[in-house]
Amino acid sequence: MTTRKLPEKWQSNVNAVKAVQVAFDMDEKVQKEIRKAAVEASLSPSDQIRMILGLPVHKKPKRPRLTVSLSSEDYQVLGNKYGIQPTEQLEIKRKLMDELIEFVNEN
Repeated sequence: MTTRKLPEKWQSNVNAVKAVQVAFDMDEKVQKEIRKAAVEASLSPSDQIRMILGLPVHKKPKRPRLTVSLSSEDYQVLGNKYGIQPTEQLEIKRKLMDELIEFVNEN
């Protein structure tokens, strides 16, 4: 059997594919402190853990973003809340962003 060479654009992903994600079941207080330290350092919790462990951390931050998973039922609820059809997902996303910004501005 011959081995095939990966396309060039996939070469940079080889190490990522070989990486293994490790999950930690720790006391809630420990998790909260690590997350808090990460936020204060503008790091992801994963990068904060890498720093604590003395592992290399990427200097250039990846796209910092917040995420939430929304089901079709969530879009239905949000569509009703905003008076928008649930199929108008982009418009719902805009309204969500406005609401999150308003939340931050009020706090």
